[in-house]
Amino acid sequence: MFTQTILLVSLVIFWYMLVLFVTALIRRDNSVADIAWGPGFLLAALATLWWQRPPGLLPVFATVLVAVWAIRLAVHVAMRNWGRQEDWRYAKWRHDWGEWFVPRTFLQVFLLQGFLLIIVALPVLWINTFGGPVSWLVMLGALVWVIGFFWEGVGDYQLIRFLKNPANKNKLLRSGLWRYSRHPNYFGEVTQWCGIWLMALAVPGGWLTVFGPLLIAFLIMKVSGVPLLEERRKDEPEFREYARHTNALIPWFPKK
Repeated sequence: MFTQTILLVSLVIFWYMLVLFVTALIRRDNSVADIAWGPGFLLAALATLWWQRPPGLLPVFATVLVAVWAIRLAVHVAMRNWGRQEDWRYAKWRHDWGEWFVPRTFLQVFLLQGFLLIIVALPVLWINTFGGPVSWLVMLGALVWVIGFFWEGVGDYQLIRFLKNPANKNKLLRSGLWRYSRHPNYFGEVTQWCGIWLMALAVPGGWLTVFGPLLIAFLIMKVSGVPLLEERRKDEPEFREYARHTNALIPWFPKK
């Protein structure tokens, strides 16, 4: 049964990424991949919700949480990128990949993102496939999700306000949630998916979907999140001092 779910979602996400790839080629801007990250999860959740008609209360609840996260994130990234040039990461790849840019873009930006998306989404896909009771685990997972949503949403908002102030040019945000974590928004994203996984524990076999939150945590900590952002500022004395006193991801009081 779950094999059918994965096949369905794989087909849906493949076509989704293909459309995004063509759009990026036309616009000459691969940053659309960032905007489309959240909505891809919502598309996968909705596809499985539709497939398992009529859906139960737990699948609907989990899908609503994914929808809230996905829409907020997409709006945030779209507003952040509005009127700006292609993100520096994609611009660098455009230069480095040369004549192989088009095939590598399809495989390494869009198709790979689609594959990773499906793995991260495993908890909600499991919930939507098998359903389950609205138990204390679901409530605990929802609470954890709310905490994560707060950290991601407020962290993003504080950063936007900080960057909009011309007086803060070339400065680091070290107040608000950013006093306790160098990446509170990333902590929030990981926490939200941990919350969805806790909800999946209410479904028999749901623990197997732990690969979802583990993967998003790994990607953020070791691949495309923290390392890429901090690589650009690692030689700045202010950042090195900030990094010595402030945790990279998990919030805690600054070290003395």
